[in-house]
Amino acid sequence: MSAHKIAFVATDNAEAQAAFDELSAAYGNVTPDQADVIVALGGDGFMIETLHRFMGLAVPIYGMNCGTVGFLMNLYETEGLAERIASAEQSLLNSLLMRATDADGHVVDALAINEVSLLRQTRYAAHLAISVDGRTRLKELVCDGVIVATPAGSTAYNLSAHGPILPLGSHLLALTPICAFRPRRWRGALLPESATVVIDVLRNDHRSVSATADFAEVRNVVRVEISQKPDRQMRLLFDREHNLEERILREQFVP
Repeated sequence: MSAHKIAFVATDNAEAQAAFDELSAAYGNVTPDQADVIVALGGDGFMIETLHRFMGLAVPIYGMNCGTVGFLMNLYETEGLAERIASAEQSLLNSLLMRATDADGHVVDALAINEVSLLRQTRYAAHLAISVDGRTRLKELVCDGVIVATPAGSTAYNLSAHGPILPLGSHLLALTPICAFRPRRWRGALLPESATVVIDVLRNDHRSVSATADFAEVRNVVRVEISQKPDRQMRLLFDREHNLEERILREQFVP
């Protein structure tokens, strides 16, 4: 792809800021709305922030790792950046729409690229009822919480909760419990990406639960509806030898 006009954005750590200055001097720097490509300098957290921030621009994003976790980032190199971008492979990421209703009846919509997670807020375990496409699948799940993850997000919080890693082209979502107490043997489910998941919080008067879509948190929720947002696709660029599908596959064989 063409990379004549590059917009550089960087997280606030010293390494990323130094990279921002060096690359801006070498390649020039335009505003994101004028760019052919946005180059994000930081770690995975900053990449997710960047994807959210520029979701409406339809400009591809190429990341270089200047942070701690760099699963979504390419290696940092100053030389040959335009050529690397031109030959990069593109991955399309779909987002999830979280519609959360709190105990006061307020409804909050938020988008997630990695996952929507529900977590207990107190010492009491959460009691959740889970429906998929209008059909109750679990009348009561007693747990610390539950995650609905996209393929891109399946290697993040979902993996730490022992959820499955999903290939990018799988067209699946991972529904993963966090410390399930009852039913104790339930380890989650794989759902089609078109599924609508509704999670109702039971006994919420003293078993309060929060819901989070990536960075957007809603406290004291009573119901959360999660569905894919197909009109909000994001384009992420990766060096050919380290494309996202290869990284996801490789992650499954890490001892």
